[in-house]
Amino acid sequence: MPHPRLAQSPPEEPGAPTADPGTGTALAERPVEQVPGAWQTVVWNDPVNLMSYVSYVFRSYFGYSHEKAEHLMMQVHEDGRAVVSSGSREKMETDTTAMHTYGLWATVQREG
Repeated sequence: MPHPRLAQSPPEEPGAPTADPGTGTALAERPVEQVPGAWQTVVWNDPVNLMSYVSYVFRSYFGYSHEKAEHLMMQVHEDGRAVVSSGSREKMETDTTAMHTYGLWATVQREG
């Protein structure tokens, strides 16, 4: 039988108050890096896609504002990578596949 803390999954919806049995603290109130099973989608810089296109993808797929999309695009351009979403592994795999569909280089990694 799995340990009770390991069997608990993170909330499906942001802000859903699921209590941590060890502390009684709602998982949604803890910083995301402390939520068990948190994953990230990382978009990497490439020499092919225009910066305007990368920003467009972030706006159209994630629904980010123009400012947030531009900020993430500049992170990709200047730092070589940007974390564009975080959550369950399944959702991050979906987001990564979507980025591939748009022609962007993206990977899934464990947060932290």
